[in-house]
Amino acid sequence: MLLSIEGLVLLCLGFFVVSTLYSSVGFGGGSSYLALLTLVLVNFFAIRSIALVCNLVVVSGSTFLYLKHGHTRFKDFLPFVITSIPMAFLGASFRLKEEVFFIILGIALIISSVSLLWQTSGIKWNEPTKTYPSSLSYVIGAVIGLLSGLVGIGGGIFLAPILNHINWNKSVKIAALASFFILVNSISGLVGLLIAGTIELPWVETLALGVTVLIGGQLGVRLSLKKLSANSIKRITAILVLIVGLRVLLVNGLQLL
Repeated sequence: MLLSIEGLVLLCLGFFVVSTLYSSVGFGGGSSYLALLTLVLVNFFAIRSIALVCNLVVVSGSTFLYLKHGHTRFKDFLPFVITSIPMAFLGASFRLKEEVFFIILGIALIISSVSLLWQTSGIKWNEPTKTYPSSLSYVIGAVIGLLSGLVGIGGGIFLAPILNHINWNKSVKIAALASFFILVNSISGLVGLLIAGTIELPWVETLALGVTVLIGGQLGVRLSLKKLSANSIKRITAILVLIVGLRVLLVNGLQLL
């Protein structure tokens, strides 16, 4: 056991809050799990492995519930996934200057979130959607897959704001797609860790945190299915993306000073 009982309880509390909030809009919370784990652990392989497993637990449960309630249409979702997988592999093979790239990434996330918040500022009595050619799904999937591979996260945090902004579908269906998209990429990442032999999972911490995010994730996705309006889902998505963007920009900007 790497942590004290008190430290593990506090970490579980943080993971519960993150998993509840993020799952309510179809996210897994991976980026915030990484941030919390870096405060208490020093083993990078353990940090990455635990965050990935917790991410997988949340989006697996979310994907199942969205499927059960009829919000998951694989016919609509597969184009995004088909192109994202090879492009994510390609993105992972690139070697960019890390600090500069993450500053660009942070700015992109902030712009995306502000745009989405602006979109939901007015009162709408219904949720308009638009019809786009299927080729757009392949293009968006490829772009998000490439970006996901470059930065090493599931990609839902990029995908959802874009689809919400263009009114690709209803917010709950976009959340369902984000969960499925992250699920596929998380499985791929986990397989990559296994093949590389870099997976490290301290069983006490992994079990405690896994159970915690399972409960929080189920609570969050049920909120999105029963309690949250379309605009609420969009606003929560925008706020979470804004927080991640600011954190990426501040942390990496300070490293360049």
